[in-house]
Amino acid sequence: MDFDYTTEQQNFRLKTRAWLESTAAELFNDLVDSSQTTIESLLYTHDEDVWRRMLEYHRRLHAAGYLALHWPKQWGGAGAGVVEQSIYQDEVLRLGLPLYGANNFAIDRIGPTIMMLGTEQQKQRYLQPMLTGEEIWCQGYSEPNAGSDLAGLKTHAVPDGDSFVVTGQKVWTSNAHHAQFQVLLVRTDSSVPKHRGISYLLVDLRSPGITVRPLKQITGEMGFNEVFYDGVRVPRSNLVGRMNEGWQVSIATLMYQRASGGVRHPVERTIAELVDLVKSIEFERVPAAEHPYVRQKLAQFASDARCLRLGRYRAMTAQLKHRTPGPESSIGKLMATELNLRLAMFADEILGPYAALENGSMAAVAGGKWTSRTIAAREFTIAGGTSEIQRNIIGERVLGLPKG
Repeated sequence: MDFDYTTEQQNFRLKTRAWLESTAAELFNDLVDSSQTTIESLLYTHDEDVWRRMLEYHRRLHAAGYLALHWPKQWGGAGAGVVEQSIYQDEVLRLGLPLYGANNFAIDRIGPTIMMLGTEQQKQRYLQPMLTGEEIWCQGYSEPNAGSDLAGLKTHAVPDGDSFVVTGQKVWTSNAHHAQFQVLLVRTDSSVPKHRGISYLLVDLRSPGITVRPLKQITGEMGFNEVFYDGVRVPRSNLVGRMNEGWQVSIATLMYQRASGGVRHPVERTIAELVDLVKSIEFERVPAAEHPYVRQKLAQFASDARCLRLGRYRAMTAQLKHRTPGPESSIGKLMATELNLRLAMFADEILGPYAALENGSMAAVAGGKWTSRTIAAREFTIAGGTSEIQRNIIGERVLGLPKG
């Protein structure tokens, strides 16, 4: 495979970079100190002014044609090639911007799932407002006792005329405090094996009986939420796929999520920041940049990041051919989140006692951002399926190993 860029592709990169830089500067420059945080980290903010700016950024991405490069033109996307998608992702991650504006779940995975498995009426009703940002979406999967064992979910939906009546609870629901709609996994048959009695619903979060409560994390942020359902009525027309066969639909959504899981983590940007860090500190009484252990670790990180990038091209190829991403997408998700964690842990190691100083502490290196990253990094190895689950998928479905 030839990885050189054509003149047209190089021009696309320059045009994309210039647009992203100027737009981000206009909307966010006064909000972000580049040594402290990224614009993407503000995506689940509770600050209404910041959220309004995020929505404006979303609308501008859409108007410029960058928002849904991977969507078919039929549904308002650009139908772009693999290389153009990759270039856009590179430039977004370099600047620490959100990949899909304010509607990450919709553009990344929910929209593609509806395109593949939804009814024509569902496609006509829901896809366009996702693109314009008029309707923000979140994902209702995990429950207090059904995380990695997602098929153990208890939230149930009872058919009643032209509706389902939903009762139960979801947890760790990112961005539910901003969302108008949610994809929701519910149990519609308790008499069959747990994977078979699940259905996949599209739920209006403004419906009576829904309560959203934010969850404060160890980082101090509140991007996650609990969502409670008390007799919520959902039209039968909002069922995606067949009743009791929602597990297959949910897997499609998870595969899209995992395919992009190796994209969302800006590991190459983080490695570049680590290189800057080691140039400014000492490790074991010598300049960290000259220490052989530090140099070897950085070289290994760079090699891993390159492998991750090449694997990303493979996952995008499946989407370009309008196929549901396969289990190989778990490889990208596993590699990206584990590498992200190792980068944060290595920064802590070379910072020594300074790594214990939190954001804003007087003597904290780089304002304490590395400590914040270490605290936050573990969550990514859990969200979207734990690293242990990804290893099982790779072992069983890619390598053909027997179940343990």
